[in-house]
Amino acid sequence: MSKVSLFPNAVTKKRSIPGLRIDGWTIGVIAIALLIATPVLVVLSSIVADSGDVWNHLVSTVLPRYIANSFWLMVGVGVGVLAIGVSTAWLVTMCRFPGSRIFEWALLLPLAVPAYLLGYVYTELLDYYGPVQFALRSLFGWSGAEDYWFPPIRSLIGAIAMFSLVAYPYVYLLTRVAFLEQSICTLEASRSLGCGAWRSFFRIALPLARPAIAAGVALVLMETLNDFGTVQYFAIDTFTVGIYRTWFGMGERIAASQLSALLLVFILVLLLLEQGSRRQAKYYQSPSRYQRLSPYPLRGWRMILAWIVCFLPIALGFLLPASILLKMAFANLTENFSQRFWQLAGNSLCVATLTATIGVILALILAYGLRLHANLGMNTAVRIASMGYAIPGSVIAVGILIPIGNLDNTIDAWMRSTFDISTGLLFSGTIAALVFAYLVRFLAISFSTVESSLTRIKPSLDDAARSLGHTSSSTLLRIHAPLMSGGLFTAMILIFVDVMKELPATLIVRPFNFDTLAVQVYQLASDERLAEAAAPALAIVIVGILPVMLLSWQIARSRPW
Repeated sequence: MSKVSLFPNAVTKKRSIPGLRIDGWTIGVIAIALLIATPVLVVLSSIVADSGDVWNHLVSTVLPRYIANSFWLMVGVGVGVLAIGVSTAWLVTMCRFPGSRIFEWALLLPLAVPAYLLGYVYTELLDYYGPVQFALRSLFGWSGAEDYWFPPIRSLIGAIAMFSLVAYPYVYLLTRVAFLEQSICTLEASRSLGCGAWRSFFRIALPLARPAIAAGVALVLMETLNDFGTVQYFAIDTFTVGIYRTWFGMGERIAASQLSALLLVFILVLLLLEQGSRRQAKYYQSPSRYQRLSPYPLRGWRMILAWIVCFLPIALGFLLPASILLKMAFANLTENFSQRFWQLAGNSLCVATLTATIGVILALILAYGLRLHANLGMNTAVRIASMGYAIPGSVIAVGILIPIGNLDNTIDAWMRSTFDISTGLLFSGTIAALVFAYLVRFLAISFSTVESSLTRIKPSLDDAARSLGHTSSSTLLRIHAPLMSGGLFTAMILIFVDVMKELPATLIVRPFNFDTLAVQVYQLASDERLAEAAAPALAIVIVGILPVMLLSWQIARSRPW
């Protein structure tokens, strides 16, 4: 949902220190990198493990379906977000029509709605017993489903539509930034040669924006592969559903780990293909990119078409589902806002706040350690620590539960043999394990935001602080932290919101009898009780608006027309 670099880089220009200098900051960065890498290494090591006949059974029965569904889901969602995100970004950036300034920030609103919530709402709206089909039967006098055909919402096409509506803002945001930063001289030259708005778009702006578009699409595809609630509810067998079924349905953790490893390889291949496809392309721009460029005024049918293209994603991705949830929540006020709701809200707020606080602290250690020692070793460690956002939550959950379970069993066996005392499960099924899963998944978001704020502080301030006798820790706490307080707060909000919405990792790792708002929505919607799920669903949407407000504020500060 947020603007996150797939592989956050270090500051582009730093004073490099030869060799790996071992101090507290170096040890901290390496320790964080090893901790974050543990789940991935555990999952990858399962490739060579012996799962007996279970893996052969999966290969011969369900694995081809997992691969095919995941592939076509990615293709469909990729096409959908490209069409919506790129077209709307161009319209609000380079064209002027009534409402275009409102659309600049309103097009980000669907980011506040998780895909599984949208799936539940549209199923309730468009299913056979929903109001749309009921109205059609009443209007035309149809007696049953045999009298007419209606496209099934619970299908692969339906899932593609849900993901496209909530995920296109990733592509829209990055593409709009790319359009804003393009060289004005290049666009003016295309105008002087007689190119109109759309010829300039296809021949100049679109090729130059390719890296940003590719990054946005890659983010969307990784979010699509991470999803569990939507595809499970729509009965689409993907890798995430397969991992959950194999672990909890069949009780085969090794086979589940091997499915996770295959999904991880799938994602790595996706990233390598994306980078390789533009390996030899160059995207240099002239330095006069912030000059004012007169927008293309749209009138007549072009104005109407542009307005419809920008309004439909907002209406279908946010306004309609939010209004339905709001109506359901207030129609069942007593049942929705019961003591159970406030307990779940407390659980969600607790783990989200804890994860956001720890995540910002770890990101600060990574960013400042890299600022102090910008060498190959530190860069590698930071890259490893920041790779979690590219890994689905279900894969991270499997990679955490296996080593934690082995650790619990080892401690229990030693205590039994030494003191004849059984310790049971000390770490498995605890809040600590759940928060760790969130940190592995979302640390990259926090790091990219913190590192961006830190790079704007001049290195001369570090030199001045050292000349006054301050240590690196004192400099960070007394000088840097106050200057980057806005970035730290933004990082906390982004992690907080993502934790509130996270479903796959929460379902697998959460403690027994510890549910969050996301889990409650999933369970109630799976039981066809969406009216009871309206309050927690609405709470997730309201919380999700926070990063949208931040991004809207940033857009308002972008280059004025």
